[in-house]
Amino acid sequence: MRSLNLHLKVLIIILVSLGALITAYQIFVLGIPVTEAETDNVWNIDAKVEFQANSRSPVKVQMYIPPLGQNFVSLNESFISNNYGVNVNTVDGNRRVTWSARRASGKQSLYYRMVLTQRFAGERSADKGATYRESLPIEGAEKVAAEALLAPIRQHSADIETFVSETIKRVNNVGDDNVKLLLGSDFSVRRRAEVADLLLSQARVPLEQVHTIRLVADQPQTPELWLRSFDGEKWLYFNPENGQQGLPSDRLIWWLGNGELIELEGARQAKVSFTLNTNELNALRLAEQSDAASNAGMLEYSLYGLPLQTQQTYQIMIMIPIGVLVILILRNLGGLQTLGTFTPVLIALAFRETQLGFGIVLFAIITALGLSLRSYLEHLKLQMLPRLSVVLTFVVVLIAVISLFSHKLGLERGLSVALFPMVILTMTIERLSITWEERGGSHAFKVAIGTLIAASLAHFLMSIPELTYFVFTFPAVLLILVGFMLAMGRYRGYRLTELFRFKAFLKD
Repeated sequence: MRSLNLHLKVLIIILVSLGALITAYQIFVLGIPVTEAETDNVWNIDAKVEFQANSRSPVKVQMYIPPLGQNFVSLNESFISNNYGVNVNTVDGNRRVTWSARRASGKQSLYYRMVLTQRFAGERSADKGATYRESLPIEGAEKVAAEALLAPIRQHSADIETFVSETIKRVNNVGDDNVKLLLGSDFSVRRRAEVADLLLSQARVPLEQVHTIRLVADQPQTPELWLRSFDGEKWLYFNPENGQQGLPSDRLIWWLGNGELIELEGARQAKVSFTLNTNELNALRLAEQSDAASNAGMLEYSLYGLPLQTQQTYQIMIMIPIGVLVILILRNLGGLQTLGTFTPVLIALAFRETQLGFGIVLFAIITALGLSLRSYLEHLKLQMLPRLSVVLTFVVVLIAVISLFSHKLGLERGLSVALFPMVILTMTIERLSITWEERGGSHAFKVAIGTLIAASLAHFLMSIPELTYFVFTFPAVLLILVGFMLAMGRYRGYRLTELFRFKAFLKD
């Protein structure tokens, strides 16, 4: 007996843990929304390229575009042009699109559009970077100025992060004579980044330029320069204007390195303008689009991978365990008497078509008339099978009559009674009549009322859209329900109705 209890406890723990872990993985790792009404932001980024083409020579336009696999999921990417060939390739870790045309003249406009979201982006596999580099050549006064700046930097830093940050801060101190010498007459952010790179090269510390776009809607954007260095484990990003470490989450990396955003051949006066806007999309539809775009298959093996018609069927079927759980709690804990366990659940399913109030009225009318017919047939001393056949036929005829009169009276809801499970009604009538004979009319009436109450509660829970979505999207929660049902199977305590039943003993 002890081994049996241990086996049951271990089984319950395994089922509950497995169901909770799978559900948590879907929610927190895959990012599947908990509610159907949940929405998330989708970014639309347009890069418009304008230039003047020379009609006497072929045109070739090359522009960097964002690398895939960042902390964003690309839902769509399109290249819009007229009479231009389009080719995308990878150069030094960057993606670059090439537009080409044999003949073009006058003002030209090309478009690059990207639609992305951040919600379903998984953990990015970090690419490795160099931890050592050769120093850049430097001589004369520049070398003396660089050594003068590096001396306090080495003294005030402890690792790569603090060394790079301190270097950037020193370079931004344009009042320092050594900094002025290295900057010359150019105090731009890009020149300061180049001087920081020069200083770090003397210490053999690699540094790379990162060009980003800030995700802010309805504001003109230009590429923003950041710096990064690899410390042996991860990339460290730095603001070249103040040395602050950490790339903000609203930055999209557009390209890496010192190259220019756009290069032209056979054209001139290139201009690139960025337009960003955002809108909200249903999170579940967004998950499906992200799944298709990333080929991750996170929803491929879920119930959403079924055909739509089949999904509608399973949305009803998968809620049956919820109805069974309601009946289990009402019977084992509440002590409510019903006609079995599955009969109230089937009646609750029928209420989905007739609606609750109309369904209860139909159930009461058909059951009462069926019991009356069954009582009449009892006087004829018929066997059970013929008697059941007559009751079934009577139920069919009664349903047809109710549907006909409902249609004539303009009550279209009455037409749904045809979907009422006739076999369940017939068996309900038969079982109620047997209960009437064996235990009396009051007990049969009590069982019928208990069945209606249980079916009504089950119907209420099984019809909650939020609960239906949650169970259909995270079916692993059914394992948790099974664990609870197993635990309820060993309950031997008093039921709620028995506390009132034996109340007199408590007084004594």
